[in-house]
Amino acid sequence: MLLEKERQMVVDYGRKMSASGLSIGTSGNISVYDPETGYMCISPSGLGYFETEAEDIAVMDLDGNQIDGSRKPSSEHGLHTVVYKNRPEARAVVHTHSPYATTLAGMHETLKPVHYAMMGANTYEVPLVPYVTFGTPELADEVEKVLREHEGARAVLLANHGDVCFHVNLPKAFGLAENIEFTSRIQWQCECANGPVNLTEDEFAAALDRSKTYGQVQPAK
Repeated sequence: MLLEKERQMVVDYGRKMSASGLSIGTSGNISVYDPETGYMCISPSGLGYFETEAEDIAVMDLDGNQIDGSRKPSSEHGLHTVVYKNRPEARAVVHTHSPYATTLAGMHETLKPVHYAMMGANTYEVPLVPYVTFGTPELADEVEKVLREHEGARAVLLANHGDVCFHVNLPKAFGLAENIEFTSRIQWQCECANGPVNLTEDEFAAALDRSKTYGQVQPAK
């Protein structure tokens, strides 16, 4: 099977996405990009993740042609390809309808740095893509415009829709989606109280710098 490992990763993380509540039912989609072949593996359209197997994952090139797999690919495949075309470092995309991020998107708000957990997005403020019908080339075009306007950003909110997160691998992209949802919840809860007090740009920059030494560091050889 072509790109079997990558296809299985999409299945595994799709099930994690459903189990975690980041998306419900058949909503949301995930892809992994293989730079050696120039192909992406993307979840199928309208199939529950717990019913999906590796052979159900569609393999496509970045021009929208299906290379392998008998299942129809996600209707949002164009959204994924514009990420890979505009962010050469991206190797995975996670698109969710997570409740709090979608709440902010439904209010046409951006996600602001009320908590440093969102620093993986690599931007002081996660931008908002204007509303366009889901699964259309026009939505992909609007995402592309926002990515070009916000160089370096690894996440966007889609108005009245959800969010899109991407990173250098699928574990990091999925972790970013989790942190975007967490920070969105904090922003919403603060707005329901007295209003958020966001980190300053200097405070956020310091958190980004601190993150470079966070976690396990490989010993020098």
